[in-house]
Amino acid sequence: MAKRQLILEDGSFFVGEGFGSEHSKSGEIVFNTGMTGYQELISNPSNYGQIITMTYPLIGNYGINRDDFETITPFIHGLVVKEVSTSPSNFRSDESLDHFLKAHHIPGISGIDTRKLTRVIRENGTMKAMITNLEYSIEEIVSELKNMKLPNDQVKQTSTVKPYVVPGRGERVVVVDFGVKHGILRELTKRDCHITVVPYNYSAENILRLKPDGIMLTNGPGNPKDVPEAIEMIREVFGKAPIFGIGLGHQLIALANGADTEKLKVGHRGSSHPVKDIHKNRTYLTSQNHGYTVKLDSLDGTGLEPTQLSLNDQSVEGIRHQLYPVFSVQYHPEASPGPEDTNFLFDKYVEMMKENYSKKEVELNA
Repeated sequence: MAKRQLILEDGSFFVGEGFGSEHSKSGEIVFNTGMTGYQELISNPSNYGQIITMTYPLIGNYGINRDDFETITPFIHGLVVKEVSTSPSNFRSDESLDHFLKAHHIPGISGIDTRKLTRVIRENGTMKAMITNLEYSIEEIVSELKNMKLPNDQVKQTSTVKPYVVPGRGERVVVVDFGVKHGILRELTKRDCHITVVPYNYSAENILRLKPDGIMLTNGPGNPKDVPEAIEMIREVFGKAPIFGIGLGHQLIALANGADTEKLKVGHRGSSHPVKDIHKNRTYLTSQNHGYTVKLDSLDGTGLEPTQLSLNDQSVEGIRHQLYPVFSVQYHPEASPGPEDTNFLFDKYVEMMKENYSKKEVELNA
């Protein structure tokens, strides 16, 4: 393997062995604490444009398989590991991680001290970085990174272009795709929902024309304030159908109701983040992957109330509306990867849609 370097915006640099694509790529560098699930992370649209550092020391040991993808096309810009396995061993493995990254033009770097790198990110916060060959000077790359602007159209790049249907016989759900993971669609199809997936900029009028029993606002990448058309759409559909938001969808519900969001210093990315339900006094382990959060004090006077908080930093992990059938969570209840402690939220959503439908029938027959 050829030598390669990872250069950070603050001037920190690491030299290691290259794998995957030989292309140089820049992006926002983050770290993920999951021990497994690298295939799902690589293919999660929420990671658009990011260089992911895996804190677990050995990555790629079970290869890449056909079943664990969260989207068809991976959107990450790089992968950083301590050690990459070149000889995966798993009965489901179809190819190595190295081969997969080469096929999708994604560079990787191994053989560096990921513990030191993680400390740098934790101390200085998320920043821009580049994986490149040794021929480029550190000063040149640092200057380029400092002048580089991160894209603000990540949702546009990851959302579907045209609506499509996943047929079912149950409740009719319009899924607004801000960068949807396949895991969300799997959980809805398990419950026999009839799913219509629409683009991020689909109008409220067109969504309501589909006569949905419920509206799902999905995960996605980037700053929620970069999607103003979605915020306006949510305001217009509020109270017209039960709404369930996940990840970016959760943040957009908050913004649509007058609350505020902010960027976290390092974000929450991992498979075992503890979250406490403040109404049930229960704690769940959750799969998380986000760099922005809803500001707790901004919920006052919005009609929204917090339902769950992170036990690590007390940030908002769940909200619900006090009048309308609307709730959302910051984490991934569908897991993929991670624990499925909160999978029951999809059942709660289906019950909410059924109750709302029954209520409408009563009103019509009154």
